[in-house]
Amino acid sequence: MTTAQETEGEAQSTLSNPSAVGLVAVIVAATDGEPRALTVQVGGQARGRSDGLPAGPLVPEHPTLERGLRAWVERQTHQRLGYVEQLYTFGDRDRQGDDDGGLHSLSVAYLALVRELRPAGLAEAAWRNWYHYLPWEDWRAGRPDSLGEIEAKLLAWAEGSGDPKQRRRREDRLGLTFGLCGGAWNEERVLERYELLFEAGLIPEAQGQSGEARDADLTVTGQPMALDHRRVLATAIGRLRGKIKYRPVVFELMPPTFTLFQLQRTVEALSGTNLHKQNFRRLVAQQGLVEETDGVTSGATGRPARLVRFRREVLLERPAPGFRLRPARRPT
Repeated sequence: MTTAQETEGEAQSTLSNPSAVGLVAVIVAATDGEPRALTVQVGGQARGRSDGLPAGPLVPEHPTLERGLRAWVERQTHQRLGYVEQLYTFGDRDRQGDDDGGLHSLSVAYLALVRELRPAGLAEAAWRNWYHYLPWEDWRAGRPDSLGEIEAKLLAWAEGSGDPKQRRRREDRLGLTFGLCGGAWNEERVLERYELLFEAGLIPEAQGQSGEARDADLTVTGQPMALDHRRVLATAIGRLRGKIKYRPVVFELMPPTFTLFQLQRTVEALSGTNLHKQNFRRLVAQQGLVEETDGVTSGATGRPARLVRFRREVLLERPAPGFRLRPARRPT
């Protein structure tokens, strides 16, 4: 797997031709128990305009990739970024926009977490629930309605191969990603699930690329995004779902003080799972992740609840402080 250092080095090696390097940001906020990504309108007359992620080319006045990214985000959305980490370098074909002359660009993607959901700034920028684009990833209310149709089409796609070896490979991938054919669902395999849907031609982005886009029902497979931005978003979700298990990055999304209920709702929103209340609170206590404050909620909508805050000392006390998620019983 490519490390952040290797990715940075790969991108830096192209700086002799900076117009070939693009920067794209997945900016995440969690508000009212919902995970949201900041989107902008991407495209022009040739392709039409559609939802995309804040992005722009690396230009000579940007001394580093990250500073270039921050500059583009502030210009496009009026958002000032705090926590930022590099995700991956994307260099696939068909990444060009309307006005880049068919340039095959290298795009360096970043994940940014903001503490609160602020106004998007520009009229074309908007916060969107990320399950609007990947609806099959949200298991908080039980098995997603869209999965039944998706799985039926994927099984038909696997069975449609005339090569027994290829058919078996497809079935193995269905087990690893969607938990079919005797497999189990792993909430971190977001990118693998998206790429399998792409290869099977079940999403609009596959049209004209490596897939065939035979059945692109937006109510089932979600709203498409410009270029390969939905793939970038899937990469970010999978990274964040894995990281909250061993690093306390979720607190980058929380206000200075919060309730344990608010914290649980945020973790559930990011992971797409429903967590057992008492088990979650026991885990938080065992890990020493929070400490109580003197404040309580107003109680306007129920009983007052104690406000807590993140214990930064835990970063020195434990090598991997995070949430070892144990979802409530998941329907099969």
